[in-house]
Amino acid sequence: MLINLHVKNLALIRESDVDFSQMLNILTGETGAGKSVLIGSIQSALGGRIPRDMIRPGADSALIELVFHTESPAVKNMLAQFDIPWEDGEVIISRRVTSQRVINKVNDTTITIGRLKELAPLLLDLSGQHENQLLLKTENHRRILDSYAGESLRPVKEKVAALYHEYMKLKGQLEEDTIGEEERIREIEFLSFEIDEITNARLREGEEEELEEDYRRISHAREILSDCQEIHMMMSEGRDNASDLAGRAVRLAGNVADIDSRAEDLFSQITTIDALIGDFNRELSAYIDDMEYDDETFVQIEERLDLIQHLKSKYGPDIKSIFAYRKRSEEKREKLSHYEEHLAALKENFSRTGEMLEKECSILSSLRKKAALPLQDRIRKALMDLNFLQVRFEIEVEDTERFSEQGKDRVCFMIAPNPGMDMCPLAQIASGGELSRIMLAIKSVLADEEEIETLIFDEIDTGISGRTAQKVSEKLALIARKRQVIAITHLPQIAAMADTHYLIEKTSDEDMTISHIYKLNEEEAGKELARMLGGTKITGAVMENAREMRRLAQQYKDSL
Repeated sequence: MLINLHVKNLALIRESDVDFSQMLNILTGETGAGKSVLIGSIQSALGGRIPRDMIRPGADSALIELVFHTESPAVKNMLAQFDIPWEDGEVIISRRVTSQRVINKVNDTTITIGRLKELAPLLLDLSGQHENQLLLKTENHRRILDSYAGESLRPVKEKVAALYHEYMKLKGQLEEDTIGEEERIREIEFLSFEIDEITNARLREGEEEELEEDYRRISHAREILSDCQEIHMMMSEGRDNASDLAGRAVRLAGNVADIDSRAEDLFSQITTIDALIGDFNRELSAYIDDMEYDDETFVQIEERLDLIQHLKSKYGPDIKSIFAYRKRSEEKREKLSHYEEHLAALKENFSRTGEMLEKECSILSSLRKKAALPLQDRIRKALMDLNFLQVRFEIEVEDTERFSEQGKDRVCFMIAPNPGMDMCPLAQIASGGELSRIMLAIKSVLADEEEIETLIFDEIDTGISGRTAQKVSEKLALIARKRQVIAITHLPQIAAMADTHYLIEKTSDEDMTISHIYKLNEEEAGKELARMLGGTKITGAVMENAREMRRLAQQYKDSL
């Protein structure tokens, strides 16, 4: 469950800290008080987009932090997979927003936004008006059915997805490789030309680097030779050259060593230096002799480099890539040279893969139809609990005859809300208030299957009132017996059912507007309920009505 929400410097909220309780948490307040910002901050903490302009003016950064306590094995496994520490069931998600970046952390470990979005659905499910609208799209109906079916579908869906990708790959190859005879001959001739061009160049890996080094050396030969000759003068030919000076030093050090044995080490060292100078001079002379390059050698190297550059511009960024290109071309030429055999084998493989995909799609469709029966029955019963008294609800699974990664099925929710109406697709007849209740019914069913510990409903009361609002409040209370529910509402019938009631208020001064969130005690909750019932003027009768609503709501909860 969600234990705590901490928000700082986000939109209207300077700093807010909310401790949520188990069961049914209700949030109320005047329109524009900041309820949407609060729910939006939860969405943002779980990976939603955070616009930079949401940072309060004058603040360097904004912070959103959620603290969960969970015993979910799925959460534990994912945290282990991401190498994130987890102790005593506590999961702390934080997102700090600056003008330059967003820092995401889970249990004080930095995490990517992609991984955060993978983790979020295991901790919390949030339903708002946007998600209600998703019910109008039939592709989301399939997702709901698959979610209900759960593990029974997973192995088959994985097979279907793998076969579909292989099927599409083979289809693309078949389309690419199906050519006319004249085109095939032209392609073979062109491939042969490219293969011969690469082969005749007699390239070898590492050759370009060697040639470039030789090219640089020859290009700077005059400068190199001049410097080397000057070194040679300093070491062995000029006046007071290093070789002569070292020789004189050896003789003098020998005299000293003959007189004083303590100088023998010095004599040995200078003797070694003299020998090293001699070796250096011989190697330098040999290097100078090797610097004799003729113009023909230089031209040959230049032409060879030009050839390699030409081949690179056509076949790849380096010699290794050029060889890889030739190999692919040889394989393609081989296929074209044995075109009929290759095409027959490709068609057979494509046909066989299509048959296997058709078989797995059929199995998947059967499993979906099997799962649809109990799901439609449970959703229908949940809808009846929400004042769809004589509703008919069915889940239609049809074969579209077109393969996809999800199989061939089109899943459509069909509904007849009132007696005498024909069954129609949900998108054709559902109003905003009906969509809210249908989504609530679906969530109540899926929550049991998915073992989600926290459900959040934003504006669940859209388009409803009276007896229907009472039914919605009872449904929320029922769901809250098994898991934590957090709901924003404008309706007193729903607010009266709260196990914990929060008030969101907005205050303003000359400089800024700030939203505050308060946890209400029993008396304060009664006053807030009276405000929702009576508006600006709260009379004794209104207060008594509010107390009666709270009393009846408590009686209902006690009966569960």
